Amino acid sequence: MAQSMKSGMNGSMNIRTDARERSSQGVSGALVTLFDTVATWNERRRQRRALEALPDHLLQDIGLSRADAVTEADKPFWQG
Repeated sequence: MAQSMKSGMNGSMNIRTDARERSSQGVSGALVTLFDTVATWNERRRQRRALEALPDHLLQDIGLSRADAVTEADKPFWQG
């Protein structure tokens, strides 16, 4: 889960970089950038809630403690 969480966020980061390049296209580029940013925030929120919902034995399988999961879940959605 932690590995897929990292790869999911990295994939989102690439999309945002591409969106920034398109932002020079005016209003449509700005809307794409805004949409991509909101999508990234939503994905972070979803992944953090899923991590927090895992039972302790599954967290232990991926090398995390309950405290690690809670700490990650408590981060604001805009914080990477």
